Amino acid sequence: MEEMGNCRLASFKERRRLKEAYMKRRCRSSKRGGGPLFITILSLIILISLGLLAAGCSWLRSNESASTMPEERESMDPGLDTANQVYTLKLVYTGLKQKDEALVEAAINNYLTGKLEARLDLMPIDWGQWDDRVNLLIASREKIDILFTAQWNKHGVNVAKGAFVELSGLLKQYGQGILDSLNPIFLEGSQIDGGNYGVPTNKELASQGGIIYRSDVAAELGIDMTQVHSIEDLDLVFAKVKQERPDMLPIYMKQGETFNAHYIGNYDALGDTSIPGIILKDGDDTKVLATYENERYVETLRITREFFQKGYINGDAVTNQMMNIDALKAGEVFAITASLKPGKAEEIAVQTGLIGKLDQKELNVKTIATSETAGAMLGISSTSRHPELAMQFINLLHTDKTLNNLLNYGIEGLHYEKVDKEVIRQTERTADYFPGANWMFGNQFLNYLWESEERDKWEKFRQFNENAHVSPGLGFIFDSNSVKSEVAAVVNVDRQYLTALDTGSVDIEHVLPEYIQKLKEAGIERIVAEKQRQFNGFLRMKNRAK
Repeated sequence: MEEMGNCRLASFKERRRLKEAYMKRRCRSSKRGGGPLFITILSLIILISLGLLAAGCSWLRSNESASTMPEERESMDPGLDTANQVYTLKLVYTGLKQKDEALVEAAINNYLTGKLEARLDLMPIDWGQWDDRVNLLIASREKIDILFTAQWNKHGVNVAKGAFVELSGLLKQYGQGILDSLNPIFLEGSQIDGGNYGVPTNKELASQGGIIYRSDVAAELGIDMTQVHSIEDLDLVFAKVKQERPDMLPIYMKQGETFNAHYIGNYDALGDTSIPGIILKDGDDTKVLATYENERYVETLRITREFFQKGYINGDAVTNQMMNIDALKAGEVFAITASLKPGKAEEIAVQTGLIGKLDQKELNVKTIATSETAGAMLGISSTSRHPELAMQFINLLHTDKTLNNLLNYGIEGLHYEKVDKEVIRQTERTADYFPGANWMFGNQFLNYLWESEERDKWEKFRQFNENAHVSPGLGFIFDSNSVKSEVAAVVNVDRQYLTALDTGSVDIEHVLPEYIQKLKEAGIERIVAEKQRQFNGFLRMKNRAK
């Protein structure tokens, strides 16, 4: 009522002020010889102004009982659903837009009623467009709320750009479920300069790399995969596939999905993998090296080049943006590289329709590093108008089984059917909503199991985390602020050379030296030196804390 009274008073005062201004203007106009047209226009302006003022007061009266925050009313928040007076959270993540996305969104928003004063807008971006779209989104300060981020996906670079909110306060106030359920090592290991800029997914903590392959084809050709222990051992396997199944590509590669991916090479980039300077996760040496100074990296380049020349790798590996899972699904690929965990082959089998036809083969030892603690996170954008609502939603993804599975699997009875309380099976509509993004969203231990998966999958996840080699760099994330111009220059060089080298598409004898020279010109040595300096400081503090 006080607001209504103030509005009426303001309305009266404004009418009187406009009337006085009108009379003064009319007198001055008469003295200067102003004609009827000028007076008519001025009268019209005054009438419009009074109308707008009255409309504003009417709006305030009709909405005085609305359940919105004062700051929303004052700013006319464009993220506000004015029909329902509920804020819309925009969730940006990597993946394909699903046919039934709108149906699932509606189901989620119906479920959120009474739990959270917000609605959800899913905004998937295809993997092939991700880097460019996210760069533009951050540079243009687009109003979003939650953004998928990861240590291997320029998280450190984007934090330096101011893309994310620091989460310590929000976690304490709105993320109690996260703090209660998530192993503390996830949050400790994903910090940048003592702050958290993303909430890690609760999933496997250890990492192991290798391949997912067609076990049915291997059996058909008499290939004994138990004899495979390294990348070199795949030579005989791929030769057999190429000879006996010329219609099938031995291994599919694309940008970031190669034998030199960090999850196979066991490279610890000590933060963002796009920033140069690595140690080995499966070793104990703390000397930071440029990748080209590491023997394992260069030897892997040579092996990959040989495989490319033998026709084992797709010739368009540099330019093709098809997801490796989609290539496998097409039925013309024997193997793809993958970050492995218990049941990974079964997960991909469900996504590709190759149930009972896939298996996985580890090519390195299990490790734990910052790349795992920060390997999949949801960050809150610094452009969010309501970061507290964003944190509350992320907290629900870590604690609310119904919401988590609704987002991951869609609507029960439509996109899946329940076999029992924890196990589900596919329907004819499963393909209409199957984002395959469980590892991005909240708490994987809340996920249902497909009937083709082992019932003890989550127990195996817990066992998988045991007896893994801990990287000397666990918990350290490089702060690139002091060398951000050099980092930007190196990233540009990598775009030109890295995928071609890592897929074996170019002659390394000629291209690698050129690549190294370009990196040095871009300032890689200064970056590596700064990373070593910061890492040494981290190690000293760690030793003092023991």
